[in-house]
Amino acid sequence: MNGVLTPSQVPLPPASGGWREGDPPGRRQWYVREHPLALEAGGELGSVRMAFETWGRLAPDRRNAVLVLHALTGDSHAAGPAGPGHPTPGWWDGLIGPGRALDTDRLFVVAPNVLGGCQGSTGPSSPGPSGRAWGGDFPFLTQRDQVAAEAGLADALGVERWALVVGGSVGGMRALEWAVSYPERTEALLLLATTAAASAEQIAWTGVQLHAVRSDPHWRGGHYHRAGPGPRAGLGQARRIAHMTYRSEPELQARFGRSPQGAEDPWQGGRYQVGSYLDHHAAKLVRRFDAGSYVVLSEAANSHDVGRGRGGVRAALKRVGARTLVAAVDSDRLYPPSQQAELAAGIPGAGALRVIGSPYGHDGFLVETEQVAALVRELLGTERPSASPDRAPSR
Repeated sequence: MNGVLTPSQVPLPPASGGWREGDPPGRRQWYVREHPLALEAGGELGSVRMAFETWGRLAPDRRNAVLVLHALTGDSHAAGPAGPGHPTPGWWDGLIGPGRALDTDRLFVVAPNVLGGCQGSTGPSSPGPSGRAWGGDFPFLTQRDQVAAEAGLADALGVERWALVVGGSVGGMRALEWAVSYPERTEALLLLATTAAASAEQIAWTGVQLHAVRSDPHWRGGHYHRAGPGPRAGLGQARRIAHMTYRSEPELQARFGRSPQGAEDPWQGGRYQVGSYLDHHAAKLVRRFDAGSYVVLSEAANSHDVGRGRGGVRAALKRVGARTLVAAVDSDRLYPPSQQAELAAGIPGAGALRVIGSPYGHDGFLVETEQVAALVRELLGTERPSASPDRAPSR
């Protein structure tokens, strides 16, 4: 034997990049719902488990809890380093921690992995009633279903009222649903780069991504979890499409222009730098995410309409009783500032629309941590701490 594996001996990559039973739990905790969850589209989800992470401690009066809601492919790991069980560092690490805007010396910060996700919460890669992965049989979810599950988590934690609910993009959709569905449980609200209802263009962009996933020959109607590589190529292509909408044209031009990737010649089948950049982000997502969850969560985002069954968007927004700030990213072409202006105008007391200046497009709500931190402090009525010599500034 020369130690070289034949093609038949090379192990197949996992069908899903999501967290699986037996993987290190990392900082995750789990909430298990005692009763079936009735779904807005009909039927119910009989078994619901939700992964979540917390920082800080719940105060005796239980009034210091903050709910942080992630975007489409985020997870509960909002703060902390990458490590066993956590393939990436915290996505809002600069916002959460001692002395930061969400000061965990004072606040109890909770970040759940959304229902339908793939980092510990019940989703298509989770065992279904048969004991096998749900796969393509996983039910259709809406944002309201996901928020109802999060309300169960709040009950289990003993949180009757959130001091603040904050979310951006798809997480902002759920934050808005919290304030409309449970106004008595939402004291303050921060909506970032989000909308009252998914627009035709947003639905169209998502539809192209879903087509890419479902066109992969390894999709198999969503039943790919038991063997084989899964629809990795389709998921990667969906991420390439999505990432183009997350960044701005001026940023891409300034960073990459028409430059080739290294010694590759685009006239001879090689890549431009911008193509290599998209390939990189596609590969990153495939390593940590599940294609079935991508489909379920994307469809839930498309279903978002806070005015559905409530007399329309204007009537629904008037239900919000929380102290509210709405912020747009000035270079966002996926969730344009006009959508946040509608929210700011329709929510009682929200005041003028705030604008986050950023060249990074929609992703600015994740990148521009200091600007977001200022909005958080304003809502919570806290002062920015003076610089400490023993604490390095966050980026």
